[in-house]
Amino acid sequence: MINKIVSKYKATFCSSNGVLIHPNIDNGIQPTLDNFNGGELKCHCGSKAVTVEIKSQSAHNHACGCSKCWKPSGALFSLVAVVPKDNLKVTNNESKLKVIDDSAAIKRFACKGCGVHMYGRIDNTEHPFFGLDFIHTELSLQKGWSAPEFAAFVSSIIETGTNPEDMAAIRNQLTSQGLTPYDCLSPVLMDVIATHTANN
Repeated sequence: MINKIVSKYKATFCSSNGVLIHPNIDNGIQPTLDNFNGGELKCHCGSKAVTVEIKSQSAHNHACGCSKCWKPSGALFSLVAVVPKDNLKVTNNESKLKVIDDSAAIKRFACKGCGVHMYGRIDNTEHPFFGLDFIHTELSLQKGWSAPEFAAFVSSIIETGTNPEDMAAIRNQLTSQGLTPYDCLSPVLMDVIATHTANN
């Protein structure tokens, strides 16, 4: 069912402007809802799905072009947000989760069945983002999560096969959706990193 939806999305969107970003961007960005207090994330397995409860609104949602983040089939970018790790709890089938890369700064817990990344966690207490978990709010049926604010690591999609000649059109598409493209994180988050480094 999911593959059929993705195929229909790809056919429709490619015919309109030729640039795939992410379904939740291309099909219209949903607004952030005031007083939204979280919801449930669910993997793509048809049975015994992994579910994760989030007890807060997400923050710093953005399109990410890095090669580590999970992306739906056909999308150039993932959508990633953060929540306080104390507000995240695996509620069903935690035994199906495995860490994709133990050497990475962000330990990404993926479902062994469908491959979807359910959350990412930082173990290093010295990391500037320690205490925050990384999630994909598109895995939730609830509406109202924080809307994407920018695009990060845009050039990195070249590393995963994007033609460099297409980058201008991709950046223009991101900008037209209100997502300023950066080849790092947003200035606000880069300032957080720099401040952490300066104070340690």
